[in-house]
Amino acid sequence: MSKFIFVRKTAVLAATAALAIGGVAGCAKEDTGGTTESGVPLVKAGALTTCTHLPYAPFQSKDQSGKVVGFDVALIDLVAAKLNVPQEIVDTPFEGIKSGADLNSGKCDVAAAGMTITDERKKVLDFSEPYFDATQALAVVAGSPVKTLEDLAGKRLGVQGGTTGEEYINAQVKEKGLKIEVVSYKDLAAEQQALSTNQVAAAVNDLPVWNEYIKANPGKVEVAAGFDTGEQYGFAVKKGNAELLKTVNEAIAAARADGTYDKIYATWIGEKPAS
Repeated sequence: MSKFIFVRKTAVLAATAALAIGGVAGCAKEDTGGTTESGVPLVKAGALTTCTHLPYAPFQSKDQSGKVVGFDVALIDLVAAKLNVPQEIVDTPFEGIKSGADLNSGKCDVAAAGMTITDERKKVLDFSEPYFDATQALAVVAGSPVKTLEDLAGKRLGVQGGTTGEEYINAQVKEKGLKIEVVSYKDLAAEQQALSTNQVAAAVNDLPVWNEYIKANPGKVEVAAGFDTGEQYGFAVKKGNAELLKTVNEAIAAARADGTYDKIYATWIGEKPAS
């Protein structure tokens, strides 16, 4: 009888200790987020976490020191300043951004990835007011005779997978019955590499992206044609995150009003088009 009691007490004590250790460990690992002074909830206490997909200069890319910089980064810095917290950036595949999975899983508070606002994406994301008017462009190696999509008959055309540029090209190929082999690349860097090494005869992506690449690689690539697709970029938050969305919109509106937006635009994009 006494032996049974002893064994039972030992087991209970061991179980209690295990639970205590597990509870402490769990608390140490988990960051349950926090709320800013203005009442905006964040997935990580003391920081505004941004999901993006690198590289996508001039909107977001790493500088020589490894720091992520760019047009989107500078604008979201304004949002972070309004919340009185620093911005922390997470590099993640674009598919997880545009599908809403990264925001829904708590990987980040806001998505800033040179992302076009579309009706399909609105189903899974809440977008800010548009902050950039975008157009698509056809890039070719310098001196190429290719000037139009029709000139690419029987040739390979590169696009970035999961983007509106890819959607536009696939629609054009189908609508016009073009005999073009469309090759999809996982990111901008891979697409640009394919063009510069003649794996494809041309490539399509956003015009500012090609302008930035041409500036960094003079004499190698040129823009052959532009496509005014009427696209606009927006920042995105998790569906229903009204407080953060309001803060994002207020930061952008204030920057437009006081000239900060124009200065950031000039730094990263160039001369701002007349409105």
